[in-house]
Amino acid sequence: MRIPLLQHKPAISDWRIVHQGASWCLSYPDERLLGLLPLIRSALDEQPRSGPVALLGNVVEALLRADPDELCHAYVDVFDLSRNHTLYLTYWTDGDTRRRGESLGAVKQLYRDSGFVTDLRGELPDHLPIVLEFTARADQERGLQLLTRYRGALEQIERALRDRGSLYSDALTAVIATLPDTPSDLNPIAQHRTPFESVGLEPYDPRLLPLQPTQAPNRR
Repeated sequence: MRIPLLQHKPAISDWRIVHQGASWCLSYPDERLLGLLPLIRSALDEQPRSGPVALLGNVVEALLRADPDELCHAYVDVFDLSRNHTLYLTYWTDGDTRRRGESLGAVKQLYRDSGFVTDLRGELPDHLPIVLEFTARADQERGLQLLTRYRGALEQIERALRDRGSLYSDALTAVIATLPDTPSDLNPIAQHRTPFESVGLEPYDPRLLPLQPTQAPNRR
């Protein structure tokens, strides 16, 4: 997908640009994704200056300056080797329990209800880059509802990344800043990392939903 570049800056920022850009920035930084960074930067430059636009612009510039091999290693270290920064939203509210299967099913049903079909690219439906791209490209209203529902999870991830000093923390801050203010929905499981029960997740076939989004890397 190409983000359209405008001749004149709009009066109000289009959060779809921020959500699509954050989706790409939070995806595995392979050669193809790194090649999209100048497009993200150009699209952000066409937006009015705002907090989310500036924050995501910081992430894009940091990714452009970084060594590609180091970026790949850092991404795996931050997001794949530690639960402390996982981008799977239902983990933060349900842990690895049977209840999480119901939450994943609800996310998939929301995608179906939108009338679009998406390729999950081998990911679970709650993977944040997938949710952000759905919001940007398929159904902004339902996508914002989903992001708002998991605002507490986003805040947890943002804090963990900021404590680590990760360049990705600004991407989370930018996304959160586009959402309406609501009370955090985190429950004790997310806050205390209690149950780890890997039962009940088997039925989730990654090949669902509408839309044929930008193909992100499948590193599994």
